[in-house]
Amino acid sequence: MTIQVLGSSCPTCKKLFDLTNEAVTELGLSISVEYITDIQKIIELGCMTSPVLAVNNKPVIAGFVPDLEKIKVVIQNSL
Repeated sequence: MTIQVLGSSCPTCKKLFDLTNEAVTELGLSISVEYITDIQKIIELGCMTSPVLAVNNKPVIAGFVPDLEKIKVVIQNSL
């Protein structure tokens, strides 16, 4: 499983990255979350807004930062 946060290094994008790392830790997963700032990668995923949370190279959240519990549910549903 790959988990990526894609964004422009803004505070909102960094917040999603931090929350995603926290979710992975709380779920007991031994997965490293990638933080990608290449805007071209966001476009390649078909997203026009950031931040983007992608699981297995598929966007699952885009354009906002949900709470920790929502991130955990999205990750669990992608297992």
